[in-house]
Amino acid sequence: MKIRFGIGTGSETDPGSLPALVDRLEEAGVDSLWFSELVYSPAVDPVVGMATALARTERLKVGTSVAILPGRHPVLVAKQLASLAVLAPKRVLPVFGLRPAGAGELDLFPVTGRRGDVFDEALRLLRAVLREDEVDFDGDHFSVRGAGVGMRPARPLDIWLGGRAPGAFRRIGRYGDGWLGSFLTPDEAAAGVAAINTEAAAAGRAIEDDHFGITLLLAEGGVPAPLAARIRHQRPEVDPADLVAGGWPELHRLIDRYIAAGLSKFVVVPTAGEPADGFLDRFVTELLPRQN
Repeated sequence: MKIRFGIGTGSETDPGSLPALVDRLEEAGVDSLWFSELVYSPAVDPVVGMATALARTERLKVGTSVAILPGRHPVLVAKQLASLAVLAPKRVLPVFGLRPAGAGELDLFPVTGRRGDVFDEALRLLRAVLREDEVDFDGDHFSVRGAGVGMRPARPLDIWLGGRAPGAFRRIGRYGDGWLGSFLTPDEAAAGVAAINTEAAAAGRAIEDDHFGITLLLAEGGVPAPLAARIRHQRPEVDPADLVAGGWPELHRLIDRYIAAGLSKFVVVPTAGEPADGFLDRFVTELLPRQN
């Protein structure tokens, strides 16, 4: 499996610092930069962030961790993704989720009907438009005739999905090309990989072995007490140290356990806000040698 490490932008990342960050990542040879969909925050919009990063680089990959698909028309999303992928082949890594992480943002992504059903249908239409010149589609939530987005990459984009509930594993197995999880212990991640593969097999599909990953929080200097308390409140059965790395040695130990669980792609997000110089330098020193 190809082991790869990327950096995730957090909710406090200043859009004004993005160009300098992108230039540093490209110069250092970092694999990828990931943008979360956090509307009510200083964070840059994921599509705008990806376009900015791609325009300044030649090697850096960009992804969403994660963007919300239900509440958007999948043909318009396909147009954005295809445009980016044609301009920067093999460097666009979209990951979609069911609902936003930000408090109070759900109403910004309205759907008619059950959100999970809309997500499933949107994925079917999105994948079709990214693979075919003209698409006729009739569903419960979307109906199009002759939908096409013009130029598309020679190899269809892989569509990865987030989530950690049984419904998410079913969806990934049926419609996804990969999984980017979050806030899962290594044991839970191993169970997720198994569940996704079982669902894929039942649908007559297969997920590539190196298309499983996770977003990891790194709290240099130890897990902050407020974050640990929030984790214990939400998941009292889990040790916060199994979800958040309290330093670089702890991050390595968690990565080892996730690799043993079948994961090979890692998005590391610093809890201290935007990636600063010290974090970037340490990231390069600690993690790039682990790539293969």
